Amino acid sequence: MGTRTGIEWTDATWNPVTGCTKVSAGCDHCYAETLARRRLRDVYLRQPPVVETEANVADPFAVRLWPERLDAPITWSEPRMVFVNSMSDLFHRDVPDEFVLEVLHVMLTADWHVYQVLTKRPVRAARFWDRHRAALGLTHIPEHIWMGTSIESRDVAYRARHLRALASEVRFLSCEPLLGPLDALDLTGIHWVIGGGESGPGARPVDPSWAIALRDLCVRSGVPFFWKQWGGRTPKAGGRLLEGEEWNQFPRWTASMVA
Repeated sequence: MGTRTGIEWTDATWNPVTGCTKVSAGCDHCYAETLARRRLRDVYLRQPPVVETEANVADPFAVRLWPERLDAPITWSEPRMVFVNSMSDLFHRDVPDEFVLEVLHVMLTADWHVYQVLTKRPVRAARFWDRHRAALGLTHIPEHIWMGTSIESRDVAYRARHLRALASEVRFLSCEPLLGPLDALDLTGIHWVIGGGESGPGARPVDPSWAIALRDLCVRSGVPFFWKQWGGRTPKAGGRLLEGEEWNQFPRWTASMVA
């Protein structure tokens, strides 16, 4: 967690939850898992996991809650774009509703930031909102909280449909790592698309035609498109230009929410 990050489409990361489990092919080479098992292992093992089995206690990437990190955005006076749980998934089954509510209350309180909440579990996100929005006194997730889901291939394109079930002012898709063509993706109700190739040892290559078709689909649909990288052994090994241009568009909400 920090006020600086190498992720080009955000300004800061905030990790009140760490740890996750794999649910689809896009998880195969998870960077968060690699960091947890190597560089952050000793730090994470100091905190008990939510589910205290013998295996989870010994696993630095088991889901852990960090209540001491909850108030961090409140202490950041300068508005910024904040990627929520870059090392986890807020809607993982092991994260209690009560803790998700605490995270949400911080986002509602420190509303001078833009929060980017990315999940591979949009079904739980939609059900969570349906259960709790009345108590929160809200009909919609406000525009400074962006709700997104990961879609790496056609196999998980259904996640966009579940994301649309969320009463959110801003919805986005992360198509990174891009593992197959998504030219037929339905972008109805989607306000931003991020694309990118996989990086790290064993990175699976992205076919340029997949990236170009995704970009063209966004252009036709009037959806801002951000091409993060081609990937390779290192994130920038292949550069970031798409047909000789940088595609680093953001939704229109950015200008009004974060100066």
